[in-house]
Amino acid sequence: MKERRKRKGVVSWNALFWCTLLLVVSSIFFTTTFFFSPFQLPLSPLPFISVTPTTISQPTITIRETVILPDQALIFLNYPPSFRFHTKHDLLCLYFSADSTNRITQPPIQLHFERLREQIVRCKLPPRGNSVSLFIKSDGVLPTKDSSTHPWTPLVYEALFDRDNTTIVFVKGLNLRPEKFIEPSTLNCIFGWDFTKPKFFFKSDVISGAQEIIRCKTPKSIIIGQEQSQSIKVTIKEKDREIFPSIARPGLCPLHSKSTKKAHEICICTMLRNQARFLREWVMYHAKIGVQRWFIYDNNSDDDIEDVISFLQRVGYNISQHLWPWVKTQEAGFAHCALRARSSCKWVAFIDVDEFFHIRVNGDLSRMIWHHAKPGYKVGEIRILCFSFGPSGQREVPREGVAVGYTCRLSGSERHKSIVRPEALNQTLINVVHHFHLRAPFVSVDAEKRKIVINHYKYQVWEVFKEKFFRRVATYVVDWQQAENVRSKDRAPGLGTKPVEPPDWPNRFCEVRDNGLRNWVLKNFLDRRSHLLPWQPEFQIRIRKRRRRKDKTQPFF
Repeated sequence: MKERRKRKGVVSWNALFWCTLLLVVSSIFFTTTFFFSPFQLPLSPLPFISVTPTTISQPTITIRETVILPDQALIFLNYPPSFRFHTKHDLLCLYFSADSTNRITQPPIQLHFERLREQIVRCKLPPRGNSVSLFIKSDGVLPTKDSSTHPWTPLVYEALFDRDNTTIVFVKGLNLRPEKFIEPSTLNCIFGWDFTKPKFFFKSDVISGAQEIIRCKTPKSIIIGQEQSQSIKVTIKEKDREIFPSIARPGLCPLHSKSTKKAHEICICTMLRNQARFLREWVMYHAKIGVQRWFIYDNNSDDDIEDVISFLQRVGYNISQHLWPWVKTQEAGFAHCALRARSSCKWVAFIDVDEFFHIRVNGDLSRMIWHHAKPGYKVGEIRILCFSFGPSGQREVPREGVAVGYTCRLSGSERHKSIVRPEALNQTLINVVHHFHLRAPFVSVDAEKRKIVINHYKYQVWEVFKEKFFRRVATYVVDWQQAENVRSKDRAPGLGTKPVEPPDWPNRFCEVRDNGLRNWVLKNFLDRRSHLLPWQPEFQIRIRKRRRRKDKTQPFF
């Protein structure tokens, strides 16, 4: 009896097994009947869930657009978020014709990374009658079906959302004269994703226009979603003309600092092409006299510019590279740079890599600016005279650099360059490379040449100088190979239109011996142990050897 009372209330394993089996079979039967019965009543769709079957496509790299410049093709790639960027060794430029099965491949000139998962691939021009695409070595040919190819002109090629609810648009093909304004009422800005469908774009009024720069109102709907609208395009339309082709997706101008003191007192903007070997000296020298930030606009270099900039960044210089591939657009590039520098730079100098500020009295560049733009005088621009140096008897590129190597110049000055306050610029951003137009009440002043000038190492050894025949970057300066405006001060007197070295080239343009900057550089930069300057390649080799020897002598703990 005791044993029976103990077992009462205890389930046997046999009973548990059969109960579990019955429960599983019942569940399967119920599920099958509920979901697959032909007599089932229609269910209400769940909210926010689509029951329409969709085709899932795998994300791929796509060619967004192609622009055919006078000397090369630019191919714009879009990358899905999960994809890594390809390197120069992963891609080939592919040239093909619809009338032929023959295909030609060549390595790209260079690759550049842009915002929003974009990459720009620079290829040589396709042969006449051919198109250009890209071949990924691991995946094959990229399709061009949904992309568009544009000639260089007319074209809207860049744009920026400014912080005053306007948009700045950079246009090639308006053919406006230098320093001349356009009547705003003759133009409209168009914002949208597809300019072939008028129902899906926004139109806005133009506020100002000059040279290649148009400023227009930004539509309210775009202002509200400005941070998310970076895939939208902008273009312009002249009255009684078609809409301009456009590849311009506006970026955002950097925000103004809330502090009255900006991050940098003095910055430099420059535009260059294949000047990498001179960049170290130029940056190191100007850092010594007070420059804190450099904006490098790269106009299609194919030298080792990226390696040089990476080196300068590693050793502590605040320098950045911005691809500016657009041909003969230096004025527009400087305006673009002024907008980017405005939030962080109090003063911005616009000079070339062969131009060096030469301070002839005690003090640095900041002191020179303070002397010429004292508080309360509303000075927005300081104009500094340029003196052009010749080859100075040199037949090869000076190992010590330009400031030490070239010491003979012309006696008279040639033009001027400027240091400007970005917020003082006229809203048109109109400039002629050497100076900008200012808004009221700001004024420009001329620097005293006994205090500061610019040494312009314009006429260097022939190996360097002949590169100027390739192409001039300024919009309104004729390329030297063209027989136009032959008396321009931009040209070298007596050279004509062909890059042929005159027999007396090393001794030309030498009227005054000027060792001022040379002596200053040797005093402030020369390493007393090695007798080298810090921008010389041998100096870096010596530094590395010193570090290795030092590491070997360090005690091991």
